[in-house]
Amino acid sequence: MKTRVLLIDATSPEAEILAEAARVMQRGGLVAFPTETVYGLGANALDTSAVARIFVAKGRPANNPLIVHVPSAVEAQKVAVEWSLSAAGLAQRFWPGPLTLVMRKHSSIPANITANGPTVAVRVPAHPVALGLLRAAAMPLAAPSANRSTELSPTRAEHVLRGLDGRIDLLLDGGPTAGGIESTVVDLTTVPPRLLRPGLVSVAELESVLGTLTRIESVSQTERVLPSPGLLPRHYAPRTPVECIESREEMRLANLLREGRRIGWVTFSDPGAVPSGILLRILPADPVGYAAGLYAVLHELDAAGLDRILVTLPPDTDAWHAVRDRLRRAAEK
Repeated sequence: MKTRVLLIDATSPEAEILAEAARVMQRGGLVAFPTETVYGLGANALDTSAVARIFVAKGRPANNPLIVHVPSAVEAQKVAVEWSLSAAGLAQRFWPGPLTLVMRKHSSIPANITANGPTVAVRVPAHPVALGLLRAAAMPLAAPSANRSTELSPTRAEHVLRGLDGRIDLLLDGGPTAGGIESTVVDLTTVPPRLLRPGLVSVAELESVLGTLTRIESVSQTERVLPSPGLLPRHYAPRTPVECIESREEMRLANLLREGRRIGWVTFSDPGAVPSGILLRILPADPVGYAAGLYAVLHELDAAGLDRILVTLPPDTDAWHAVRDRLRRAAEK
């Protein structure tokens, strides 16, 4: 199978292209498309066979559930059996947007979407292409990130093709995504609600609606049913080994150079002159700007034939929580 690529306007997506992508998914096919976070890999969420194709294309373990995307909060209530005051408040504040809510699932949702668990993860994306595709398809879409399992999420069309070319039917190329990392995931089936995956919606923003919020950091690779995507210890990882260092540990660079290693270095402040042999990339010193560029930089360095990618960790504060989560999982052995 050859993956077709169609260019699409990211702000005013062409109706005929959305209709073509919708027809592919209505026939059980897989379509990659941009969201405001990363590129997603969409299939008809009500078609068990189509959902199974996502797992095969990604090489994704069956115990890792998928997120269901819908075009509105009204449609979200059709895939969940409970719509609490917390869900209503979060939806009103953050949807459309990069927030995923975990709720008790409706019986119409296939078991393979939820890893045979009782809950479903749902969000309303904000990207015009994603919303347009949902409306054109007229069905909920199962859509994890459009990459091979555990590898770097894609923020550009070429990243999608690097992992999935020939494995999916169609790719809608809407240019680079704005957010750069995946959605925040909140479990509303517990009291108090718990943060399962940090993301572009911050803890402070969530607590302004929910009040108390607990956190879960990770689960075992062998957990029978994961409560959410994004919880595996190793995730969002380049193929090149990643090592996280604190600012005071940057002599580690010199040690690796002495060993003859080819090194990429990602940091958020200009270090001045650096030794030859280091491929330096400087990301913005604010969490939003850093997140927007992180995966693109890691994809670039991963393709550069390096022996190691070193990343200077940003501050250990709530504002940087999502970025540090992604870096920690990328560096997991």
